[in-house]
Amino acid sequence: MISDFKGRTAVLTGAGSGFGLECARIGARLGMNLVLVDVQQDALDRAAAEMAQAGVPVLARRVDVARAAEMDELGQAVAQRFGAPHFVFNNAGVGAGGLVWENTIADWEWVLGVNLWGVIHGVRVFTPMMLEAAKKDSAWQGHIVNTASMAGLLTPPNMGIYNVSKHAVVSLTETLYQDLRLVTDQVSASVLCPYFVPTGIHRSERNRPGDLAAGAPTRSQLIGQAMSDKAVSSGKVTAAEVAQKVFDAIAADTFYVFSHPKALGNVRSRMEAIVDIRNPPDPFLERPDVGAQLRKSLREA
Repeated sequence: MISDFKGRTAVLTGAGSGFGLECARIGARLGMNLVLVDVQQDALDRAAAEMAQAGVPVLARRVDVARAAEMDELGQAVAQRFGAPHFVFNNAGVGAGGLVWENTIADWEWVLGVNLWGVIHGVRVFTPMMLEAAKKDSAWQGHIVNTASMAGLLTPPNMGIYNVSKHAVVSLTETLYQDLRLVTDQVSASVLCPYFVPTGIHRSERNRPGDLAAGAPTRSQLIGQAMSDKAVSSGKVTAAEVAQKVFDAIAADTFYVFSHPKALGNVRSRMEAIVDIRNPPDPFLERPDVGAQLRKSLREA
């Protein structure tokens, strides 16, 4: 359990917007050293200026988290400026949808590159640094938070590529938690599984690299984008509220962090189907109108 954040160092990917920015704002209020990481330079510059105005030490780096070399360089820069980080928020993420067989190789490489490889690199680069610091100081404490999604615990249709990336993050983080428990009591981990929260993720195409450019969108991808736009923009829980839940979880060493605990009923239904060896349940059981409209739209010529 961690109660003192002042003077501690946090690395935050995706720090230019959404959960990353809101976690940085909390970190600034708590007097932390902040390492702000984003691929969008203008958003990163705004975040860095805001945190510097708050009077806390800031290191801002434009990094594509999918690229191993850039993440390695980030690790070196953090070590030189602040030493081992006490907290790592592997938060950078992008969204994509459509019927799973319609996603291109570029779609898969982009989404898995950011959503999964970005987390892998964050764990790979910073965990050894944190463990080394813990070995040198028995009072040193650290925590890693990986951002997944409720899509990492459910399998909603027409967004398989995103589901795959987030299920992998949940599995990676659960394993990280167990692996850390084998070797230390000083470093722990949590996984954040938000539902629909207004963060800007539904506009993530703005940061898609040119070498992984999207082709002409399919009908299912256009439908998926429209549904995502509506669901995310109408979310009632704010990114700031979720960020506070994250800090509360770190303080209490709580592993699973949910923005919408009521959505766990769908997770229970899925798990019960697995244990009972039944076919997957209808994902639209509570909103049959949505399912009917989606089927109608996809089956129209």
